[in-house]
Amino acid sequence: MNDITPEQKTANPAPPSIGVVVPTYNRAGFIPETLDAILAQTRPPDDIVVVDDGSTDDTQAVLARFAPRVRAMRIENSGDLVARNAGVAALATDLVAFCDSDDLWREGYLAAMVRLWQAEPRLRAAYSDFVIVRDGVWEETSKFDAAPADFWEGLRPLGPDIAVFDAPIIPRLIAFQPFFPSAMVVSRRYFHEAGGWDEAMGVGTDFATALRVGEHPPIGILHAPVVGIRKHTSNVSGDSQKMNLYDARVLEHVLRTRPSLAPHSALIRASIAKRRQEALATAFTRRDFAAVREIFALLPPGERGGLVAVKHAVAALPAPIAKPLAALLLAAGSARAR
Repeated sequence: MNDITPEQKTANPAPPSIGVVVPTYNRAGFIPETLDAILAQTRPPDDIVVVDDGSTDDTQAVLARFAPRVRAMRIENSGDLVARNAGVAALATDLVAFCDSDDLWREGYLAAMVRLWQAEPRLRAAYSDFVIVRDGVWEETSKFDAAPADFWEGLRPLGPDIAVFDAPIIPRLIAFQPFFPSAMVVSRRYFHEAGGWDEAMGVGTDFATALRVGEHPPIGILHAPVVGIRKHTSNVSGDSQKMNLYDARVLEHVLRTRPSLAPHSALIRASIAKRRQEALATAFTRRDFAAVREIFALLPPGERGGLVAVKHAVAALPAPIAKPLAALLLAAGSARAR
């Protein structure tokens, strides 16, 4: 991966150039605010590329209003991962920042990321903390706040709000994944050599790529929650059942295709089972009994006992019987939790 040696580092390295990739698909109503936030950065990006993934709405007309400050390219509809990789290929900057077309940055985001690289030029990638934005309101609790207490152990401080992981963090990411594409900056050279965004799983997840990055320290961390992830009805990530099932498939994919993750196979398989159990629980709460039966079939025999077996048995009954029984079971569980 052509690391920079300590001898190549300088006391005051020149600021790296930074480009931005914005993948979009039918987000004409959201992307103006996203681009305004990117253009308002105190450290302006050196290049901005919006990759229109075959939109059928007014996206092209909206993008025309931002020319020439923003470059627009259009590809056949192929998914967000392909669009991001196309954007990376169109840039020539040292660093690449990603921002989905419905997300937002505080004005100091890029400046803080560049400061990270100046403090540690060997970084391969860096992630910022973020908060959810609903109806224009930025929530107070951030994603990093939800991390287990030991997640941040071993971080090497670099300055106020910035630090670095000097060792791989795969077990941590399998247990808890606090990173999001719109809060991610990478060394363009490293990212290209590592294979970019893992397109094998198709649209809707960045988990496989986060695991790829997690194998290759140093990885920078910006603790300031300067990224806003907007939640709305078209977010795939808003559906916990779908995301748990998809992430389980991602974990199966990386276990099958990345020999370097073999030492973590037991942990990965346990996480796959846990995610599917959580998806089954969500489906049962929704009275989606067909999904309960489908998810149950995906669980290994050793994970089909206890309450999971009871829920599957209820889901196998005719709907007029299953629905009231499910309500009783859920009410009993709620009472025990109080």
